[in-house]
Amino acid sequence: MVEELLGALAGVAAAGAVYVAAAARVVKQYERGVVLRLGRLAGEVRPPGFTLIVPIVDRLHKVNMQIVTLPVPAQEGITRDNVTVRVDAVVYFKVIDPASALIKVEDYKYAVSQMAQTSLRSIIGKSDLDDLLSNREKLNQGLELMIDSPAIGWGVQVDRVEIKDVSLPESMKRSMARQAEADRERRARIINADAELQASRKLAEAAHQMEDTPSALQLRLLQTVMAVAAEKNSTLVLPIPVELLRFLERGGEEHEGQPPRRYAADAVESSADNGEPQAVEPPAEREIEPPPEREVERTIEDIIEDASGK
Repeated sequence: MVEELLGALAGVAAAGAVYVAAAARVVKQYERGVVLRLGRLAGEVRPPGFTLIVPIVDRLHKVNMQIVTLPVPAQEGITRDNVTVRVDAVVYFKVIDPASALIKVEDYKYAVSQMAQTSLRSIIGKSDLDDLLSNREKLNQGLELMIDSPAIGWGVQVDRVEIKDVSLPESMKRSMARQAEADRERRARIINADAELQASRKLAEAAHQMEDTPSALQLRLLQTVMAVAAEKNSTLVLPIPVELLRFLERGGEEHEGQPPRRYAADAVESSADNGEPQAVEPPAEREIEPPPEREVERTIEDIIEDASGK
């Protein structure tokens, strides 16, 4: 009798062990368990840890609750300003409702991937090329809203969307490079012109200052000569002031071209010879005609030769 009782207990224990082995499930920390009993959702979502189900009757589906990184294949499209580009992105999302993610959509990862590709093409068509290159934060936010709106009904939440790369045709890259180069050249010319304007104003102030003190011009001339001579050059250029050349020109013209003037004493003597006093009139000033250019150049060259000979 005792042996039969022990045998029965051993059989029950064996059956219980087999049942527990068939019904026992372990849900990991980053997972949640959804039980379908005879094809229908049964009870609440099972938390992480050890759990039991009814063998043969229940089916436990584990849903990953981690953030999923989903790369979006490169999509080719035409922007609003008629430029062909290829844009790829990456989507970060996670499941917030395991039951909806399992029941309401067949494959939520594939669904999110297709929605991301469609939204990316739509964003390309609605945006300009400059926005794709420089205003990506705004485009990322718009793309995130476009993907997240239908994904909420699937029990999925989109955390972030990032546009990774924008590929342009080679011709467009060359055009943009030329445009950037032209813009930099324009700014360089403007800066040079501004510098020339400021320098001309300072030079004008210096010229007015030197006009008040002529000795400053001579000092500046000597400084220039010293700066040129300090370089150990074989040729020394000595500038001659323009005022000196003009003075020498006037002296040469008076010496060579004008007849001698009659003064008041000569007029008095001529009147005495005639016996009648006459009023003495000052000689009229004659307008001196400038000599031809050839004679002026010859006069300047003769003066320079005489000065060098002496």
